[in-house]
Amino acid sequence: MTLSSDMQLLPEQLGDAASRLRDRGGRMQMVYAWYPEPDRLELRYVVTEPHQHAFGVWICKPQGAVPSLAGIWPLMSWYEREVTDLFGVDFHDHPQPQRLVLHEGVSPVRPPFDPNYPPGATLAAEPVKQTIPEIAGAQADVQLLPFGPVRADVVESAEFVFFYIGEAILHYQPRLFFKHRGMEKRFEGLPADRAVILAERVSGVGSVAHALAYCQAAEAAANCTVPPRALFLRVLLAELERLYNHLHYFGHLCHTTTLKVGEAEGKLLEERAKQLNSRLTGSRFLRNLLTAGGLRRDLSPEGWLGDELEKLRQDFSTYARRMENTGSHLDRLITTGKLGRDVAFDQGATGPVDRASGLDRDLRRDHPYAAYGQLPLSVAVRKDGDAHARAQVRMAETETSIALMQSALSLLPDGPVRADFAVRPRSEGLGWAESPRGTLFYAVHFDSGGKLARVKIKSPSFSNWRVFPYTVHETNMMDYAINEASFGLTIAGCDR
Repeated sequence: MTLSSDMQLLPEQLGDAASRLRDRGGRMQMVYAWYPEPDRLELRYVVTEPHQHAFGVWICKPQGAVPSLAGIWPLMSWYEREVTDLFGVDFHDHPQPQRLVLHEGVSPVRPPFDPNYPPGATLAAEPVKQTIPEIAGAQADVQLLPFGPVRADVVESAEFVFFYIGEAILHYQPRLFFKHRGMEKRFEGLPADRAVILAERVSGVGSVAHALAYCQAAEAAANCTVPPRALFLRVLLAELERLYNHLHYFGHLCHTTTLKVGEAEGKLLEERAKQLNSRLTGSRFLRNLLTAGGLRRDLSPEGWLGDELEKLRQDFSTYARRMENTGSHLDRLITTGKLGRDVAFDQGATGPVDRASGLDRDLRRDHPYAAYGQLPLSVAVRKDGDAHARAQVRMAETETSIALMQSALSLLPDGPVRADFAVRPRSEGLGWAESPRGTLFYAVHFDSGGKLARVKIKSPSFSNWRVFPYTVHETNMMDYAINEASFGLTIAGCDR
């Protein structure tokens, strides 16, 4: 969809608008900032209106401090803190005014996204002790464990602070953004076609989802209509990405419950899925195919892919039944990391995480894109909100992904896979995708020369990392790794 002035709001009107949105059953998605002119900053609030396929956009042009909406919509807390760190906007009455992206001790000469930020200037930083909560009561009994940012194996950098007594976790505080790469800043000045390559590398295991959301945003800005064959092939690629991600998830989850055979079988199924990716596209991670206007080249899945997917489906069904009938595995998942429906909604959970807590939402069905509106889609929902429910949602989604691909193959039309694409100066657009981990948005703004002036990415792991601590407080150390695995989080997708 094109971004437009759906609603112009003064700062003092934001609170009432946010409350009314909640009262009528809508949802706040995110807020981001950008500079349409070097001396003029705008805030863009992306919202979901009930029973509407299009997303609404509120525009606010602050002259000073802006009221925080985190008291009405707690999920907005991290987005506002991110805008404060990168753009210098003051959100007054914010319940958590601490830094988020820029750690303590980092002293930029100006906010990093300020148009007057000196070219080539580095961020000065001094070692400063992290701000952590104070412990009231019997402090002598409480132990403090800072774990990370360097961790075992090849996992990404993050520091987790545990306050615990024995095995009981009293409080948990994650500290991310150790390797924030400034990906949104790197888009600035790129032409639309080259930016796809960057989008594919924001999160390696979400290459298709990121490229698809970006391309759809750019196509909306250019009023470009993608050919039907390309739309169906985009569904095929997106579901192949979901398939290998979910299969990896099950192998890793079995690893944390010490189910070694389950771990091996899950990773073998993942490998088979990636080999299908490579046979179809030449890339195990499905890269270098999407482009603004459609696909870079045609694919030939007819005559073989459907049979291979059916073999994989049968083997996965057997594997899933075995997991669901292994008592030692289920004992570690059931009741672990419970996330209630209200907390999931308020704090912004997305994807399999919120669907496992009883929230029936999926962009493929609720806001159809590509060819999803022409395909049958069953959305799996569970209510228990624990690690087992999150695994069950992904089991059902794996079956649904294969069914979607089979349907797409049966309806795949002939024809071109790429339309003419030309950027309109000073245009803008919004694109989205339901990635394997949840909702993903790209908002793009082009300058007068047709180059990218601003790209905003709302990634699902950014949302789910905010939610995750609510499932860790008042649990125990032995369940922590299982709980984290059940969320399917990535740090690269969060830090960007």
